Amino acid sequence: MDVQLYVYDLSQGLARQYSRALTGVQIDAIYHTSIVLSNVEYFFGQGIHRKVPGSTHHGRPMSIVELGKTDLPLDVIEEYIESLEEIYTPESYDLFLHNCNNFSQDLAMFLVGKSIPDEIRSLPETFLSTPIGQMLRGQIDQSMRRMTQAPDAASGQNASRSPQVARTNSTPVANGTPALATVNGTTTHKVPPTAIINAQPPAETPGHVYHITSLAELDSLLDAARQSCAVIFFTSATCAPCKIVYPTYDELAAEAGVQSGAKLIKVDISTSPSAHAVAQRYQVRATPTFITFLKGKKQDEWSGANPARLTGNVRLLLQMARLSPHPHTALKLTTFQRIVDTPIMYNRTPPLDKLLAKIGPEFAKDQAVQDLVAYIKARDAKGMTEAPLPNLHAFSGYLVSAFPSLPVETHFAVIDLVRVAAADPRVSSFLATEHGYTTLTTLLSTTNHGGDFSSAPYNIQSVSLQLACNLFGSNVFQERVFRGQNAESNPGDLNQMIESLASQCLLSPHANARLLAAALVYNLA
Repeated sequence: MDVQLYVYDLSQGLARQYSRALTGVQIDAIYHTSIVLSNVEYFFGQGIHRKVPGSTHHGRPMSIVELGKTDLPLDVIEEYIESLEEIYTPESYDLFLHNCNNFSQDLAMFLVGKSIPDEIRSLPETFLSTPIGQMLRGQIDQSMRRMTQAPDAASGQNASRSPQVARTNSTPVANGTPALATVNGTTTHKVPPTAIINAQPPAETPGHVYHITSLAELDSLLDAARQSCAVIFFTSATCAPCKIVYPTYDELAAEAGVQSGAKLIKVDISTSPSAHAVAQRYQVRATPTFITFLKGKKQDEWSGANPARLTGNVRLLLQMARLSPHPHTALKLTTFQRIVDTPIMYNRTPPLDKLLAKIGPEFAKDQAVQDLVAYIKARDAKGMTEAPLPNLHAFSGYLVSAFPSLPVETHFAVIDLVRVAAADPRVSSFLATEHGYTTLTTLLSTTNHGGDFSSAPYNIQSVSLQLACNLFGSNVFQERVFRGQNAESNPGDLNQMIESLASQCLLSPHANARLLAAALVYNLA
């Protein structure tokens, strides 16, 4: 399956014309990028969007870069993109630090193990290195945000959330043959004159927050909730207290998902005049403000970032909207109803320099290892949103070839390094989708321990169990372990590997190893 990078110029040629005179540095374009595969265009703006290629408000791309091919199943790709939605939220968008190009980079590395062009990735650093860039950073961020996020950032024809559906129901029609060109070893081509693709709109997914920017969208959702209930959360990009209740609101939306008809809506009044008009209808003058509706009528209104009050009010609203609940639903059967919402993970980062010293200089000086360590340091210092993934394919290839020749006493340090990296769901998703699970098989093989992890050294048991626990931070990994299917890699092998590790370490003579094994069993449950 071909993977393409669509490249747009947000300045429409103005950057190339005036950048040197204004900044002293030649900037050819203000790049916006998206990843296209299987007739679906993925990009980051108001969250992660899925559109018919070329139908977005950015118009036609200035160029298309052929990144390569991927053999990953479409359902696995979709699961990985869904896992990125926790990182690429509308509120996290930053033109210079966390933008569409960061998303394209992460997805490209996952799909083909290849970075997007350097001139695109380095553009923010290039611009901010100039005096005028530092001076106008805030103004430019706000002006570009109107193009990348609102009011029409979500316009364009939706592609199906299921790539299988989009591929089956799409019929591309193109006139002309694209002219191919090779620049710095990368194949690009100009866009053909026309490209008409029809795709089915996505089915509604319950249990999520609806981000709206207009009265028409709001009225449609309120009408759909007329027989149930709805909540409107008024927020703004500059409202720091609002961010306190974002996680709580998302969790409540997930709870409401099991109840048909309930709508939890979020309105960022700073994004556009149309969004501000929504606030004016209800005379909202401060954020955060919440308004609830029951059976089509206004129920309550309050302001302030109080997660406990928000939780209580929304749960009461949901209870009131239910029709004659069965008495048994009020019973608190926590043992039977328990769901493992958050897996046990081990995110502590040891001193990386000391860890590399234990492995040895030959391993530590490899460029792929250095890139992974730099990524971990950036992630710990700035967070996942500002830490682009390194070339995981290159690291995996080097680890698989070098690990068998390393002294046995250094193996625990290598496993611990991967354990730290796997705390990021993007990394654990990569490990779960490798052909043959080569990295995990190399690290968790029991051949060095007489075929039994219960007899392995304690430090090996400890870091291996912690690595396995961290893998559960990825929805892609969980799908593979519990019910995933893949033609290239047998998910049963992965399941057996994890279950064997847990069961054998439960027999360890070390109490702490048994405790870690119990944590892994908890995640498996």
